Amino acid sequence: MGISVSIADEADLTVTGIQAVLGNQPDLQVVSTCRSLADLVFSLEQKCPEILLLSNRLEPNMDGITLVEQLHRTAPRMKQIILSNQSDGLLVHELFAAGISAFLYKGDPLSYYLPEAVQAVLRNKPYLSPTANAEYLIAVQSGQNDWRMDGEARTVLHLLTQGYRPQEIALMRGVSVRRVYWVNNKLRRRFGAETNEHLIARAAEEGFLS
Repeated sequence: MGISVSIADEADLTVTGIQAVLGNQPDLQVVSTCRSLADLVFSLEQKCPEILLLSNRLEPNMDGITLVEQLHRTAPRMKQIILSNQSDGLLVHELFAAGISAFLYKGDPLSYYLPEAVQAVLRNKPYLSPTANAEYLIAVQSGQNDWRMDGEARTVLHLLTQGYRPQEIALMRGVSVRRVYWVNNKLRRRFGAETNEHLIARAAEEGFLS
């Protein structure tokens, strides 16, 4: 029996294309295809694959980092390979910190790089497709990855997106207003934004918001 693989992507065309690519790999067996997070969670409860090919946009109401973290808690031994229409280096960095094993930019030829990625993660090696790798190196060399987008930062970002003011966020989270302003300022520097509106726009553009 081959290596078990699940595919979770909201686009039927992508799922069909991945199945065609993996069909040429006799050592791999696709055990499930899912179009939503609910379908994926149900599938994992039935049979957890060794490798998950996952769209970071699978759940419209959840950012990709939170999605990866949730699935990592559900199936900690499962290797996650992200397939994304975005290749922002900071996003790639954060997703690896969250627990993924490989990142593939959908604009790169997946027929070539997907089999490479699968073989790499089976050897416990991280893998990035060329475009993602180039963007990741730029982000690392720029020093912008010095501060992680941890759970606190993502929560503050999401609440700002919903229109809450720092004072309201502090009350909701039971922390000081100074703490919220500190996180907010870190977020602005991270995304090179001077206002919260600019921050939200940049975060959405780079894939940090659903």
